Amino acid sequence: MKSKTKQFGISAAAIVLLVLADQWTKYMVAARMKLHESIEIIKNFFYLTYVQNTGAGFSIFEGYGKVFFALLTILALTAIVYYYFHTKDQKVRWCLVVIFAGAIGNFIDRMTLGYVVDFFSFYFFGWGFPVFNIADICISVGFVMLIIFTLIDEYKEQQRWKNKK
Repeated sequence: MKSKTKQFGISAAAIVLLVLADQWTKYMVAARMKLHESIEIIKNFFYLTYVQNTGAGFSIFEGYGKVFFALLTILALTAIVYYYFHTKDQKVRWCLVVIFAGAIGNFIDRMTLGYVVDFFSFYFFGWGFPVFNIADICISVGFVMLIIFTLIDEYKEQQRWKNKK
């Protein structure tokens, strides 16, 4: 029991730290930059650009409103919590913790501001990648790692079955 409590406490602390980092960076950008202002960090590659995203990732579902995003986020958070408590795989749990923190970070913005503060802006060979924030990084990295770990585990399971024959 102590192990589960300790694991949960570490997970909760990680969520709090990630959400604080996300909210602090968003606050600093919004407080120090004008809307649509862009500061070049690495010439022709990386910029800090203050934008307000009223949609979801990459501005999809723009204009759907607070209620839509509140319900969607609550549903996603509920699924994450359920999966967290029903898996024994620590790698999966860490992925879920990171995704959860990202979802909370953007949820706070949507519910308090009506939009999400985005500011990381990259250009690859002249093509602009959608502007994003730390919460988006958490969601994306957590999701990609979850897929990778799932594929690795599936491959290992297939190898065990082949070796049994």
